[in-house]
Amino acid sequence: MKENFSNIEKKALRKKAHSLKPVVMIGQHGLTDAVLAEIDVALNAHELIKVRIRGVDKNERTEQCAQIEHQLNAEVLHQIGGITVLYRPEPVPS
Repeated sequence: MKENFSNIEKKALRKKAHSLKPVVMIGQHGLTDAVLAEIDVALNAHELIKVRIRGVDKNERTEQCAQIEHQLNAEVLHQIGGITVLYRPEPVPS
């Protein structure tokens, strides 16, 4: 369930993410199952994370981010250079 954030909400989350360090690095092997699992763990723990993507061009980074959004039900809030800010709210306990 992907949420649609208002510009104000996105701006607040980007501001909150500014001081964060990247917690996951995507390297030469690309977006493997292990990397996706690590991103999933980080999102479960923190909701808001930064990911560094190295060694690929802008189009490839965009494709990788779309794959992360689709597979992990996360939202790319911001992407600049090789750094991507991802957000996935904590599931509400039932």
